[in-house]
Amino acid sequence: MTIKAVKMFENGFMTEGFALGGEGTDGIDTAKKYRSSLQNYVIDTGDEVILVDTGVPSEMPEQVPDEKAMIYMGKKISGYMEALEKCGYKPEQVSRILITHKHADHTGELRSFPNAKIYASRVEAEADELKDLPNVVPVDFKDGEYHNFPASEKIAEGVYYLPAKGHTNGNSIVIVEDGDLFYMIHGDVTYTDEALYKNRLSIVYEDLPAARATLDAVREFIKNHPTVYLSTHTPLGVENLENTKVVDLDDMPESLPVGKIG
Repeated sequence: MTIKAVKMFENGFMTEGFALGGEGTDGIDTAKKYRSSLQNYVIDTGDEVILVDTGVPSEMPEQVPDEKAMIYMGKKISGYMEALEKCGYKPEQVSRILITHKHADHTGELRSFPNAKIYASRVEAEADELKDLPNVVPVDFKDGEYHNFPASEKIAEGVYYLPAKGHTNGNSIVIVEDGDLFYMIHGDVTYTDEALYKNRLSIVYEDLPAARATLDAVREFIKNHPTVYLSTHTPLGVENLENTKVVDLDDMPESLPVGKIG
């Protein structure tokens, strides 16, 4: 089992209010910023190549840096398709794509994989962003409990797709088992890993109580299983993957300044 990061943007930032202020502003430092980036992930099982999300559309204009912005993804280093090629894969090798949620920074290049099956929770599959794609497979999570998560869909041996409602009403996460380790690819359950450690939600959600329940379930899973946490919007996702960094919720790593690489 091999997981690689498909890296598109780097050296961005997000404000603490954006990243941690979803349930209120108590303790928020309005001047503090965290590192930001944009990457998705590819899973090579040895038998097939599975993508988790597909970046932003290639024609999307690059964001202009603005110190007043809540989040700036950073400088574009590669489009999604080029970044996937840098990982060693061609579009025709991809058999399946797992979508964490419908937002454009996670579904931007689905059109480039007409022969792959696109898996999305039924709620997301019926959303405007996905409903007209002919190769979408709506998922109803019929494979029963997965540890402390009440429902799941087994995609391949060691690859599980789980409902994680909140950020969107059809939000999902992916867990990959590799030996004794669990790799959690979560989309936007948190925007920065500091939110995971501090048990704080972002301001971006469609269902706040569900988002809280999802973060609680994620943290419970991590407490009981050695988990490498793979985020989309922070370079910590890449660094965790490269260093096989297992989360210890009682020992939050020091936050590096914006622009620094860990």
